[in-house]
Amino acid sequence: MHTDVKAYNESQTEEDHNICDLLAREIDKHLPEAENKIWHAHPVWFLDGNPIVGYSKLKDCVRLMFWSGRSFEEEGLTAKSKFQDAWIRYTDVAQVDLDDLKRWLGKSREIQWDYKNIVKRKGKLDRLK
Repeated sequence: MHTDVKAYNESQTEEDHNICDLLAREIDKHLPEAENKIWHAHPVWFLDGNPIVGYSKLKDCVRLMFWSGRSFEEEGLTAKSKFQDAWIRYTDVAQVDLDDLKRWLGKSREIQWDYKNIVKRKGKLDRLK
């Protein structure tokens, strides 16, 4: 786990810290080739410079977000933005379904929209995979 991500996780309440640590460990385990860093103040994992998955502390939960998650076509993920992202919110570490998470992380490698070049393309997303 990147030291900045570890510091981010440790800055959370005990329950949120447990959620964040579990998510970080599982993401690192299933996406070992991904670059991990704090991006826009939150832990994010990248493949070839493209953001894939990350999490952030919201007021009442930890939100796990997949940048291309809408295309996963998974019932457990919420997709309500104009982009291709989808997310799930956790308030307790017991809510994290490791089988779902593993499947979503696999899909995040296989299904990608080009967020890396979204500014250059003036907000237009192209599918990479």
